[in-house]
Amino acid sequence: MYSTSDFKRGLRILFKGEPYQIMEFEHHKPGKGAAIVRTRLRNLLTGITTAPTFRSGDKVEVPDLHDRDVQYLYASDDIYHFMDPQSYEQFEVPSKTLGNSALYLTEGITVSLLFYQERAINIELPKQVVLQIAECDPAVRGNTVTGASKPAKLQTGLKTQVPLFVNEGDSIKIDTKNGEYIERA
Repeated sequence: MYSTSDFKRGLRILFKGEPYQIMEFEHHKPGKGAAIVRTRLRNLLTGITTAPTFRSGDKVEVPDLHDRDVQYLYASDDIYHFMDPQSYEQFEVPSKTLGNSALYLTEGITVSLLFYQERAINIELPKQVVLQIAECDPAVRGNTVTGASKPAKLQTGLKTQVPLFVNEGDSIKIDTKNGEYIERA
């Protein structure tokens, strides 16, 4: 069991029978009465945020969550296949669970899967990934203006803005938080 004094950003708790992650929290001591803890929680199953208030000293349960480092193998229809490199156990994850994270998956990449009651519910990507440009306008000699960019489509279907000097077939590093170009790989 966790107490409100254990709250910190990123802590995973069981609230109303579902796993939540603490996004923000604030201890508040009014002039009269007991102290309270205001929180903003994100449901790990649905992604919906809520803002409950707890009394100081309230207890919440620890959810049955665990992370597992897995390797992405392939996708078939709307199912993504992953494998644990230690035990060779394979997992099937539906595309709705992955959401936009599927646009950063390339064969062989290692990611962290979050399991709740032995079911994959979320994926954690590395901070940056290397992807190859599938489609973009060709680079033109003299296009070196600082800050200018052009649209590009990457091998996974992700669309982003890249500098003018980047060509089709080049490999680039992409930030997985916002999908922006970082540098050539």
